[in-house]
Amino acid sequence: MAKNQLSLYVFVSVLFIVGVIFGALMVNALTLEQQQDLALDVDQYVQMINQGIGSGAADSFWDRFFFHSKWLLVLWLLGITVIGIPGVLALNFLKGALVGFSVGTLINQYAWKGVLFSLVSIAPQNIIAVPAMVIMSAAAISFSMFVIKNRLLRQKGELAPELGSFTSTAVLMLLVFAGAALFEAYISPAMISWVSPLLASVSATI
Repeated sequence: MAKNQLSLYVFVSVLFIVGVIFGALMVNALTLEQQQDLALDVDQYVQMINQGIGSGAADSFWDRFFFHSKWLLVLWLLGITVIGIPGVLALNFLKGALVGFSVGTLINQYAWKGVLFSLVSIAPQNIIAVPAMVIMSAAAISFSMFVIKNRLLRQKGELAPELGSFTSTAVLMLLVFAGAALFEAYISPAMISWVSPLLASVSATI
């Protein structure tokens, strides 16, 4: 059982990484006009940070917490359905693509300074959130496979304990996501403010 769980963790992690690579490559697939629009959006965001414009930490926390909670809820709902496994896999690929696209956009515009900005603005909270998503995704796939084996293939097994374990995992990951949201709301802004002057001092390379 532990070996099967480990295999699921590895598979979901690899799928996420493939999504990151795909998202990063998508930046180069954009037209010049689209890249210029993205560059303008990033420049405006950096200027807002330097000017101290933005929502308060508490508002930012709840915004990010609800965002993560929606992902978690969707994974839980997909997990309790027999046909939810493809959806779980698609969400992990999409999450990776979003992260890869964000990092790729910053690097495409600011080169090595974009790497530095990614390390303080994107990487920290995702170091917390991504493993939680991988764990939840593996649990969702595992529960879906249990339902298939014990309901469709009529093998013996109690559904209630498995559902309780799956739901407990979801609650635990919700707490982890809350930690990621706290980090993103209260710590990341300070880290970003240290680096953003570097970006504001250079022109877009697009």
